[in-house]
Amino acid sequence: MIKKIGAKIFANYIHNKNQKWIKDPHTAQQKTFDYLIRKAKTTEFGRDHGFDKIRNYEEFQASVPVRDYEGIRPYVEKMLAGNPSVLWPGKPLYYAKTSGTTSGAKFIPLTKESMPTHIVAARDALLNYIHETGNTDFVSGKQIFLQGSPVLNKKQGNVIGRLSGIVAHYVPKYFQKSRMPSWDTNCIEDWETKVDAIVKETLAEDMTLIAGIPSWVQMYFEKLIEHTHQPIGKIFPNFSLFVYGGVNYEPYRPMFEKLIGKKVDSVELFPASEGFFAYQDRQKDKGLLLLLNNEIFYEFIKADEFGEENPKRHTLGAVELGVNYVLILSTSAGLWAYNIGDTVCFVSLNPYRLVVTGRVKHFISAFGEHVIGKEVETAMQLACKDSQVQVKEFTVAPQIDPKEGLPFHEWFIEFKKPPQNMQDFARKLDQSMQKQNVYYEDLLKGSVLRTLVISTVADGGFQQYMKSIGKLGGQNKVPRLSNDRKIADQLPLK
Repeated sequence: MIKKIGAKIFANYIHNKNQKWIKDPHTAQQKTFDYLIRKAKTTEFGRDHGFDKIRNYEEFQASVPVRDYEGIRPYVEKMLAGNPSVLWPGKPLYYAKTSGTTSGAKFIPLTKESMPTHIVAARDALLNYIHETGNTDFVSGKQIFLQGSPVLNKKQGNVIGRLSGIVAHYVPKYFQKSRMPSWDTNCIEDWETKVDAIVKETLAEDMTLIAGIPSWVQMYFEKLIEHTHQPIGKIFPNFSLFVYGGVNYEPYRPMFEKLIGKKVDSVELFPASEGFFAYQDRQKDKGLLLLLNNEIFYEFIKADEFGEENPKRHTLGAVELGVNYVLILSTSAGLWAYNIGDTVCFVSLNPYRLVVTGRVKHFISAFGEHVIGKEVETAMQLACKDSQVQVKEFTVAPQIDPKEGLPFHEWFIEFKKPPQNMQDFARKLDQSMQKQNVYYEDLLKGSVLRTLVISTVADGGFQQYMKSIGKLGGQNKVPRLSNDRKIADQLPLK
């Protein structure tokens, strides 16, 4: 009871504190901008780009071009070699190792200033939920965070690990006793072995909060059900909150509700190695609250202009509703006008709320249709609505050179419960897709493409594929779509 009362009091305090930047977003961004430029003036990057002469955003824009990881790699390599004050004063506390699609391994710095922002944002997401709903039930039981191993490696004086593993070292004291799995289990590297161990550890526990990427939480749930032959809601009767990030939950929601056996509140997060950007602040409102108290200065480039030579960069005050933007960051980790690779779309400007629409490199535009992740996810959600169909995982790829007939989009789907009539389901899915993307609809009407084709992936096929490329579990996720067939050609079909 004391824990619950304390949680409510703290939640109210944090809610009131955060209203300052929520209600005055542009002042918050200006303060962040001034702070970042001032702190980094004497760094190597700051000297290279004349930070001592930058007085406003226009001068910053003229001095600092947009870069991706390849653009900052030379600076990061100097830091890894031991040089201080390269991108940010001093040396990073850690490097979060991520696997890039074109850059190989990437090492994203986490500094003394940036590290706490990850922890505070995750904390505030839960406290915001408590303030909005009044539900504190989850604080009395056990909480599990399905994540990567917390084992960190040292190389030439640098501490390197996965972001989720690094964050595991910063779990607040009030969560330590109730947090699961155990440290030893969390350190297991092989994901399948790890999930089996987590199942054994948690079966008899009072699990009230479960967090992780939906596809891997699903694997955990299915193994629990295999052991008990009961839904999750019976195994953990006090389970009341699911926290997730990384992918859109909506295509998974109907299946999760069947696995759980009841409806459970959920909170969506938008974290990355480069920063913690947003969290769901309202249970009934669409979108995630953009965090402006996290030492991140945001810029936005319209996605359809991104490939141009000098696309226009917009600050927060110039964004529009319903436009797809590439997210650009400058942070206290020493990232400057950095293209993280994510695309977002604002659904509210007061306060600033957005949805993640996909990745810059994850799209299909073999014929100029430029289909993005959000569109295929919404189409799948609508196709499954009011039906018994359950989808475990899916991805989409173009087939530009079929053996016969017109080219088409091929949907590779692993079903938990397949449709009784696959042709009807494919027709419904295609109609939903046409509503999401007018260019796709035009290509069908113009007989450039034919309607989509569904290829059924073998049971466990996506897990088998992820394991084959060394990305089973943790923060890894299957791309929803791609403009080639690298993934498609490796998936085992029924």
